[in-house]
This record gives sequence, structure tokens and C-alpha cells, in this order.
Amino acid sequence: MAIAVLALQGAFIEHEKRLESLGAEVFEIREAADLARPFSGLVLPGGESTVQGKLLLELGLFDALKARIEGGLPVLATCAGTILLASRLEDDPTKWFGTLPVTVHRNAFGRQLGSFRAEEEMKGIGRIPMTFIRAPLITETAPGVDILARSKGGICAVRFGNQLALTFHPELDPDPAVHRLFLEMVRESGGKP
Repeated sequence: MAIAVLALQGAFIEHEKRLESLGAEVFEIREAADLARPFSGLVLPGGESTVQGKLLLELGLFDALKARIEGGLPVLATCAGTILLASRLEDDPTKWFGTLPVTVHRNAFGRQLGSFRAEEEMKGIGRIPMTFIRAPLITETAPGVDILARSKGGICAVRFGNQLALTFHPELDPDPAVHRLFLEMVRESGGKP
């Protein structure tokens, strides 16, 4: 199965290495021509959500990717990727894809110095390490959004249909469980090898 990783900015290489170690074929999306390749899943990595959002628009990627996500394409979003999916941001009128019916608080734990590691329970997986870097937090969810994990009292992982959204960085920890879960979602959706 081919997984596309948005490679405009941020921590995309780590996702690629992890997915390849689990047997997935991976390629990068950097320009509109890359969308012509067939893919069964999409990764929206951490980084700077505003920069990524602007580049998605400037490079002609935004509308096509939004349509695919709305059409059921499985997506794994981490940190900034979750901000891109969110239907609402606290104290910020910006809305990017808006396909995930949650409210997100950006930089919920402060700036870089507020970064931390934790070990928490994630529904369907068990206890896993979590690395939070300038992490957002999901503060509200609509009906139908499955809350998968919490840390420091806040929501840090959710699933809504084909969308798996996290406020931490599983690609930076040695445990492959989150990426394995994502690949299972892709397989269940009918993704072909």
C-alpha cells in the first residue's frame, strides 16, 4: 500500500522511516503533480501549521487533498497536522481543512520550553510513550469523535472516521504502535498494496 506524506515542512522524514519499517511504500507530496500517484493513506506531519497551510494553497494541493479526506482517505495527523484538520481553533479565526469536528488550542503547554514526554494509555493500543513539542491540545469534540488518549488532563488523540489526529509526535518515539494502527485503518478502508 502506498502512503503519501506531506513533505512541505516539518517532521515528515521520521514518519516516512517509521512507515517504511512497517512495510509500507511511502512517497512525498511536494507539488500538485505528486497527487497523480495513487495512494491509500496520507500523513500530515508536525511543524508549523500556518506555513504548511499557506504552502498547501500556494502549491495547488489544498482543494484536492481536502476532497480526498472528505471522501474517506485515511489520514494520520500529528501536532500541526491536527491543527490543519480541526474545524475550530481557539482564539484564532483560521480554518484550514476543517474536516475534523474538534476545537484545538495551539501551543497549549507553552512554547519550546513547555515541551515534555509522557507515557499514557491510548485506546486500542495500550500504554505508549508520547513526545509533546509546542503541542496543541484538543479542548472540545463533537459527537462521533472517539477520544483515544489524554495527557495532563487534556485530549491528545482522537479518531473521527478515517481521521486519526494526535497532538504528540509518535514518529519521535521508538514504539511503532500508532503507525501500525494507522496502517490497519488504511487496510480496513480497502487500501490495496
